[in-house]
Amino acid sequence: MISRTPDLDPMRPWQFLAEEERSHTGEIVAVNTLFLTNRQCPWRCVMCDLWKNTLAETVPAGAIPAQIEYAFARLPAAPVIKLYNSGSFFEPRAIPVADYAAIARLLHGFERVIVESHPALIGENCLRFRDLVPGRLEVAMGLETVHPEVLARLNKGMTVEQFSLAATVLRRNGIDLRAFVLVKPPFLNEAEAIDWAGRSVDFAFACGATAVSLIPARGGNDAMDELATLGEFSPPRIQTLEACQEYGVGLRQGRVFADLWDLEKFSTCGECYRARFHRLREMNLQQTIPGAVVCRRCEA
Repeated sequence: MISRTPDLDPMRPWQFLAEEERSHTGEIVAVNTLFLTNRQCPWRCVMCDLWKNTLAETVPAGAIPAQIEYAFARLPAAPVIKLYNSGSFFEPRAIPVADYAAIARLLHGFERVIVESHPALIGENCLRFRDLVPGRLEVAMGLETVHPEVLARLNKGMTVEQFSLAATVLRRNGIDLRAFVLVKPPFLNEAEAIDWAGRSVDFAFACGATAVSLIPARGGNDAMDELATLGEFSPPRIQTLEACQEYGVGLRQGRVFADLWDLEKFSTCGECYRARFHRLREMNLQQTIPGAVVCRRCEA
């Protein structure tokens, strides 16, 4: 039985925060990120634990605009907003279509609006929302990996060809693409993880992505923990994430961001962790490759 975070309020986002990010024009801009409370995603991806912050039923009409208003009253002004919802924004049982207009009115003044979606849902609802939002729409889609066998075993319900088709629809309709790439998904070792993350970044840019976010694969849900018990999954080392970001940034084809949430869990060395954290953050903000961190303890 799936357990969810207790006491979720359909009138409040389960989390929101103010961040900084390098924009497509090269500036460091403020970004407001909202994690909306809504119904669980219909896909059951092996690596995902976002179902923990979802509801069993669709939120009532007006709930999503109310969540956005609640967060806006507590966040500073910013030109960019991310509306993430533990699934797909264009899933009608998650974000009611009837709320699109009210949501769009609340987004007045934002230059860029970023939402996330499964490639299968890039269609009429996506275009309807694009026509309503005042700023540029960007859609983040989970590519995860271009390794065909691994992607199939992640239960994503998607092939790389389907991702490419969805990306084409976005591009032809003036919508920007951000891709999520997993670093060291199950069934890969560290060397394979670096190789396939690089291939996945290449594919994302070939599909027209303007940004790629590298997500280190995490344990913490039943499926991933079971794979760990079977010896088929272990989280990537922080050095593996560094190598993947170095490769992506070095391509100079678009922005490549490393997800730094809970980063310390991927480090086994207290002596160099802070230096590696700051190096990854600098790559995120500057999109340059600073000097490598040298740690005698790690190299011993």
